[in-house]
Amino acid sequence: MIISASRRTDIPSFYSKWFINRLNEGYLLIPNPYNTNRISRVNLSPENVDCIVFWTKNQLPMMKSLDHIDHLGYKYYFQYTLNPYDSDVERNLPDISRRIDTFIKLSQKTSPKQIIWRYDPIFIDEQHTVNWHIKEFSRLCKKLSGHTERCFISFIDLYRNMQSRYNSVSIENMLILGAEFSKIANESKIDIYTCSETIDLTEYGIKNGACIDKLLIEEIIDCKIEAKIDSNQRINCNCIESIDIGAYNTCFNDCDYCYANSSKKLLNSQKHSYDWKSPMISGYPRGDEIINDRTQESSKIDQIMMF
Repeated sequence: MIISASRRTDIPSFYSKWFINRLNEGYLLIPNPYNTNRISRVNLSPENVDCIVFWTKNQLPMMKSLDHIDHLGYKYYFQYTLNPYDSDVERNLPDISRRIDTFIKLSQKTSPKQIIWRYDPIFIDEQHTVNWHIKEFSRLCKKLSGHTERCFISFIDLYRNMQSRYNSVSIENMLILGAEFSKIANESKIDIYTCSETIDLTEYGIKNGACIDKLLIEEIIDCKIEAKIDSNQRINCNCIESIDIGAYNTCFNDCDYCYANSSKKLLNSQKHSYDWKSPMISGYPRGDEIINDRTQESSKIDQIMMF
């Protein structure tokens, strides 16, 4: 079983205490995002969990807990978003220099293989031009060289709540950025991939990657796994199946392009309902929900070391 923590919220930044408590307790509850009357119960024993994929923009609050996660026997890696946007776009994040420092310290504590850099999403406007992105991407590559092996890029998807503020990136600009980013990343010895993109950038050496990656997981856990492509994700997504343990309308990064928060009212409600001792990330069950065990065991094929 692969745990995704989480595409829906930033667990390392805002819910690390809750997450560690859930690992200690050995289970958690996940509310169905489309039916609040249904809840899934997930067994978090290290024997069941093959790998945890963390998604974050600020790992610092969880940094001190990594030794405990290691002690419990879990394997993991990070999808770490590091964008150069100002606080008018990503409003509730530490300064970029502090986040770079955290990224580097995390890589040193774990390994460059376990820290995937995300430059995502890319949008173009009067301030954030093609040349601006090329300059900033180059600056970040130089800072992160030697501390990561992979970078994932994606171009902004226009969800309903952002259509009035952003425009789609043109094919021409995608091709320009793909060509330039590939050269820059290659100089820093960073492999670059796209995430769920229709655009074909393979002529520049950029493949459409998998954020939850079967081969990478097998390398990290030293064991082969059985895995299927996750059909519940977007078109062109190559990720394998996982269980996402987050909840929508719970992330306080307050990014202008966010797809995971649809309601300020629900987000404010989360501030009052959250309790790190709860089995759920978003308050407590009401008591009348249907709770089903999500019976998914380890996907390991054997225990033979691969590498």
